[in-house]
Amino acid sequence: MSYSGSYLSIIIVNYRSASLTIDCISSLYKLCVSVPFEIIVVNNDSQGGDKERILHTCKDVLLVQMPYNAGFARANNAGISAAKGDTILLLNPDTFAIDDSIGQCYKQLNNSYYLAAGVQVLDEERHPQISGNFFIKKGLNHLLPIPYWGDFIRWLGYSTRSKVPNVKVSSEVEEVDWISGAFLMVKKEAIDKAGLLDEDFFLYAEEVEWCSRLRKYGRLCIFGNLKIVHLEGGVINREQNIQEKGYYNLYDKKGLQLMVSNHLRVRKQYGVFWFLFLLLNYTAGVFIFFVCSTVHQLSNLKTPFKEWVKVKAFFKNVLILWKLSPLIIRNKPHFYKMF
Repeated sequence: MSYSGSYLSIIIVNYRSASLTIDCISSLYKLCVSVPFEIIVVNNDSQGGDKERILHTCKDVLLVQMPYNAGFARANNAGISAAKGDTILLLNPDTFAIDDSIGQCYKQLNNSYYLAAGVQVLDEERHPQISGNFFIKKGLNHLLPIPYWGDFIRWLGYSTRSKVPNVKVSSEVEEVDWISGAFLMVKKEAIDKAGLLDEDFFLYAEEVEWCSRLRKYGRLCIFGNLKIVHLEGGVINREQNIQEKGYYNLYDKKGLQLMVSNHLRVRKQYGVFWFLFLLLNYTAGVFIFFVCSTVHQLSNLKTPFKEWVKVKAFFKNVLILWKLSPLIIRNKPHFYKMF
């Protein structure tokens, strides 16, 4: 579609998820009725029939074809470069509209002083998901997934009444430091100031780093009265045959990508010292995991070897992270694609 004046550019990155993408687009055409918009699909799969399926079913979309699996940041940057709207929405393909929240978010954002906004994200059962988040000092929240050690840090945080790192259920308007990349609406003028997403990232943490730069020019918020459904991690979990949803699995390729991206984000946002602090904690975490899991199993009269497979997989991922650390420390352009 082509419009003159103010309108919304919705960017959806597709990677072997044509059915989800088509369902998402269909919900937009049906329910996003209060504002003019264009839909840009960036297709990361250069093979297969996704491109043809999407164009056949959704004839009004603009499709940008990437020659390789470019991940989240690079694909969205390609979409932003092709966008004509005054406001950009980064929208996951595994989301779908349930009302006109996207149109209402566009209106509320552009009638406010906020530079970017999200909405209350819901899961398949319509339960709230984390939509907005706060920066925790030097990225120390990335220690929480470490087995046993992360549990101790979480207990310590609750005991000292430390700031909660996220907002699961948003109020009417909730000011935050960063917004989930599943639904992230940004004024184009803010992107012109802060720049595009950092293309060193393949997947995960790129929206956190981007929001840290956007925050230098203004405020971000969640409009809690607006909703959208997100099938959390549906595409990646299916492609990698991962059963676990969420971001606490450190034992496979997804876990490796999470670790690398989170360490990369800390390096870019907080510097070398805090990157190394995080890396050393993960390294010590391997030993803590081994000792605590063994003692725990023995105390329950179970075989001590039960968790050793996970310990080995975690150790392997930490070793890869160490091999990448000289590149991360130098902060030279590099594409950190782990799967």
